[in-house]
Amino acid sequence: MSDTPVKQQSTAAFYGQAVASFAVAMAATAIGIFRLNADAWVRGFLAIAVLYLVTSAFTLAKVIRDRQEAGQIVSRVDQARLDKLLADHDPFEKL
Repeated sequence: MSDTPVKQQSTAAFYGQAVASFAVAMAATAIGIFRLNADAWVRGFLAIAVLYLVTSAFTLAKVIRDRQEAGQIVSRVDQARLDKLLADHDPFEKL
């Protein structure tokens, strides 16, 4: 009666594609900033802004994942409690 959700793992190809995509995006941004026709302080500011954006995106993804996993744990605990109540319930017991 307990329907535990199956934890889905991403495939190696999906993981490799994600890493390659991230590397290409960072390299393209770095080359774009490096070749930008501007002063060094402007390029430095843009590089720091990109690094801040990347770290913020990683943090946001981690927070969203953690909240989702916490919700799944609460759901499993609630399901286990309900299963125990149903298993202990005897409808023919005298009140």
